[in-house]
Amino acid sequence: MRLSAMGDVAMTVPVLRAFVKQYPTVKVTVISRPFFKPFFEGIPNLDFFAFDEKERHKGFLGLLRLFSDVKKLKIDAFADLHNVLRSKIVSFLFALTGKKRATVDKGREGKKELTRVENKIFKQLPTMFERHAKVFEKLGFPVNLTNPEFPKRAVLSAEITDLVGESYQKLIGIAPFAQYDSKVYPLDFMEEVIAKLADNKEQTILLFGGGKKEIEILESLSKPFKNVINVAGKIKFQQELKIISNLDVMLSMDSGNAHIAAMLGVKVVTLWGATHPYAGFLPFNQSLDNALVSDRNLYPNLPSSVYGNKIIEGYEDAMRTISPKKVVKRIQSLLEEKK
Repeated sequence: MRLSAMGDVAMTVPVLRAFVKQYPTVKVTVISRPFFKPFFEGIPNLDFFAFDEKERHKGFLGLLRLFSDVKKLKIDAFADLHNVLRSKIVSFLFALTGKKRATVDKGREGKKELTRVENKIFKQLPTMFERHAKVFEKLGFPVNLTNPEFPKRAVLSAEITDLVGESYQKLIGIAPFAQYDSKVYPLDFMEEVIAKLADNKEQTILLFGGGKKEIEILESLSKPFKNVINVAGKIKFQQELKIISNLDVMLSMDSGNAHIAAMLGVKVVTLWGATHPYAGFLPFNQSLDNALVSDRNLYPNLPSSVYGNKIIEGYEDAMRTISPKKVVKRIQSLLEEKK
């Protein structure tokens, strides 16, 4: 299995958890970048093979070496959950040796129909989880995604508890950034959300992000409040996953953090600007009620993009139709449900 971006990788985890539970005698090997190995730790009958894109597995000859390396593991079938040139080449090489293979259908045509301006077809498309399950079905292993199981909350080390404290009753995560600006909630609105959540001193709010500029913004957002803490740049990625597993709710854009929280069984409230959950990227096991979308009555051409890289002129303020009050209300309703 060949995987790439953080959100893409995280979306495979719930499917793989279901697979190994339903087929306990089948061994799975995931091929991905070393950075993503922590996603798969603790999943039984699952091994991780590190894809070395910079040296050993770089370029076409590198893909031949990758095929040779993986072939030694006595692979019976190859599931391509990425569907890009590199994964297609490795899949083809396995096919030449008589092995079963199946490739995920990303539904590109349906996504074009959903995001185009002319003759837009606004309807729910299959989720990526359903698409991944279909790959295993093609290989002879139908996967049932209902009644999912999630890992237990991670035990937090003293280093982490020193950072986030221990006096809170509820732990709320906020990941206010995304790859594209069209998916990012306006900063002044986010400040309002944080301030309203911080009013409740029994709640601790943790801010997630990465990169120098993002960390500076997160520090400024946390500064006015004792119970708002920026964790970005202060801990390793593996520790960050342990913190996320302990959240009561995560507020995220349409981004990788939403999928990471969801794969760990955390309730996630997502905010959508140029994109829309109908494209199939609603986080796993989350209700559409938790996906707060920009107003299509005012911005009828939404969604304008599958990934957020395309924005229509005049649609820059679409996310301002999602009020901070509505965001806070949804988070608090999920916290009440947990009680």
